[in-house]
Amino acid sequence: MADIKLLWVDDEIDLLRPHVIFLEAKDIEVKTTNNGDSAIEMVKNESFDLIFLDEQMPGLSGIETLNMIKRLYPNLPVVMITKSEEESIMDEAIGAKIADYLIKPVNPKQVLLSIKKIVDKKRLITEKTTANYQAEFRKLGMMISDSLNYSDWIDVYKQLIYWELELSRSSDSAMDEILKMQKTDANNTFARFIKQNYEDWFSRDFEDRPMLSPDVFKHKVFPMLKNDDKVIVLIIDNLRFDQWKIIQPAIREMYNVDNEDVLFSILPTATQYSRNAMFAGLMPSEIAKLYPKLWLNDDEEGGKNLHEEELLEKQIKRLGLGHQFNYEKITNSKSGKKLVDNFNNLLNKQLSVVVYNFVDMLSHARTDSEMIRELASDEAAYRSITLSWFEHSSLKEFMTKAAEKKIKIVITTDHGTIRVNNPIKIIGDRNTTTNLRYKAGKNLSYKAKEVFEITKPENIYLPKSNMSTSYVFAQNEDFFAYPNNYNYYVNYYKNTFQHGGVSLEEMIIPLITLSPK
Repeated sequence: MADIKLLWVDDEIDLLRPHVIFLEAKDIEVKTTNNGDSAIEMVKNESFDLIFLDEQMPGLSGIETLNMIKRLYPNLPVVMITKSEEESIMDEAIGAKIADYLIKPVNPKQVLLSIKKIVDKKRLITEKTTANYQAEFRKLGMMISDSLNYSDWIDVYKQLIYWELELSRSSDSAMDEILKMQKTDANNTFARFIKQNYEDWFSRDFEDRPMLSPDVFKHKVFPMLKNDDKVIVLIIDNLRFDQWKIIQPAIREMYNVDNEDVLFSILPTATQYSRNAMFAGLMPSEIAKLYPKLWLNDDEEGGKNLHEEELLEKQIKRLGLGHQFNYEKITNSKSGKKLVDNFNNLLNKQLSVVVYNFVDMLSHARTDSEMIRELASDEAAYRSITLSWFEHSSLKEFMTKAAEKKIKIVITTDHGTIRVNNPIKIIGDRNTTTNLRYKAGKNLSYKAKEVFEITKPENIYLPKSNMSTSYVFAQNEDFFAYPNNYNYYVNYYKNTFQHGGVSLEEMIIPLITLSPK
């Protein structure tokens, strides 16, 4: 615990000399003073790691001294030491954001433990987290190698996210790199699994395959409406499972998590396909066949997600259900605020579906804006911005109102996103799709071993613009680049978040059921 500098403020500081000697023997530098005024001057002129502050002193009281120190340095940890156990004093001290408090008489070990909890916490957490991950590393590697079905892969991905979040709270960059390598290995193995199994999922019963995009309303949402409960479905475009985990603590203030499920986004993991499939309860080629006016292929002009409300209405009618619903799409703060202001208008129907586009806009803005790329430089920063947005968003206000009205909520998304770094070359004609993670077109030229190729789109219920249309999907951190303008593509799109292809991050996505507290 070297290089820790402590200020101890107590009007009876001379009686605490044995404690000071004990701490100095632990390589902790201790400065002392017997009054609040002197303490404030010392804080102005010197740098301290933490302060021990007596609550009852003549002159400036401990609470008054604490408030003045916090005005100067809000993040400087202060431990309040008091003879009194009165609840009001403790409430006042805690309200002023003390880091800890001790009741007199204190013993040296109590003091040392408090210092460890505050100053040495980061190091202790790092060491413990690193040791725990090292112990689990081999076990997780075996899980990746032995994953034979979709349930195994759900477990693997949740484990990887758990350790990613744990290690992001520590300061061991070496372990971060090891985890990144393990995630890459997992994604490569997962891509092989998808190649071997994805097509088969469409010849199996629902019970023998994962929940896919078209299943969400039929198998998750509509059964919740049988008891006349009101339900709100929040579709947060582009929400990865790790982003759900980072906003979960803020949501738990309002809601209990009943089920933390996942679904698999269909391929391509792009909004046009996955979200239309979700609203329609059908695969893309089925939508194109049954409702040709509501589906546009990649090479056709026009918005690709303009008919979600109509598709959901048709799904409800096709299933013989009588549910009435509200539908809203939030694309900016103004429309989000309007939704909150008009919240009571949603109470007239049992089901409300709200699409929030912020996270998707964030990923696109990160591609186009150097400033946003700096702010969201990696996955941890990307999560942090997502949390900051949620904490100050109209979505949180909306959920608070829903909780007050005791309305259940389902949170899900259409697909996730992955940070791409590895360009692979592909050649196609001018009608080939522009997405960086998948291509649909005819006469595509690529190295088959580098992609997941589907030469018969009808086998996975994807529409064909012409008889020779095929689809190819990028895997892991790959992205497609054309040989002409190759360097431009690589420099512009490398280290950006993209979707459309095959990865754990894009395909295994949250499906969360919440009940109000």
